[in-house]
Amino acid sequence: MKLHSHVWGTGDRVAVLVHGIMSDHRTWRRVGPALAAKGYRVVAVDLRGHGASGRGAYGAESWADDLVETLPDRPDLALGHSLGALALALAVERLAPARAVYCDPAWALRQEAGAGARRFAAFKHATRDMIIGLNPRWEQADVDVELATLAAWDPHTAHALGDVYAVDRTPARPVVPSLVMAADPSTLVSPELKGVLTRRGFEVRTVRGAGHSVHRDDFDGFMGALDGWL
Repeated sequence: MKLHSHVWGTGDRVAVLVHGIMSDHRTWRRVGPALAAKGYRVVAVDLRGHGASGRGAYGAESWADDLVETLPDRPDLALGHSLGALALALAVERLAPARAVYCDPAWALRQEAGAGARRFAAFKHATRDMIIGLNPRWEQADVDVELATLAAWDPHTAHALGDVYAVDRTPARPVVPSLVMAADPSTLVSPELKGVLTRRGFEVRTVRGAGHSVHRDDFDGFMGALDGWL
């Protein structure tokens, strides 16, 4: 499926951004322009079932295949968040970026996947107060974006999570030089997993005190954690 995408900048280098579940390209409202200011042409997609992209046949492989069909190959930087990091990891060998960044990647939910799917689907109807309560560090513009992206999101994507996480999808190795950026604390990247990833050849960095949406919880910390990777 060819995905809807949004572009910032006209630089010679290319960066691609892949959002997490319930979101779309608008989650990168600060990251996209910041990378464009550093000389990138930044391409951010709406995953299948999100934003202005098409609907149907949800699964890890279809999300990954859509990235390959839509994004320019061999970008200088590929960055995925949460579910987007899972899709990117499955597509990275075909996309062949120079560098990959996985932000609080949702690679291994396993037994929690079914309950998580139900919680995600229910979040379709979250109110402004709920979003603020869960994300007290977000700027008001990010709360507005969250409400807009939830309105555009197909909650049926959440029901695919049980099948997606029937197996542990943590990469066995980094196909390209790869950074894992973790929230603090992270429910997805445990201290034990950090050790595993380090031994497998990933660089692992933690943004202290940041929630799962690191780029919205602590934008400066997020950009600082990319030092040497841009």
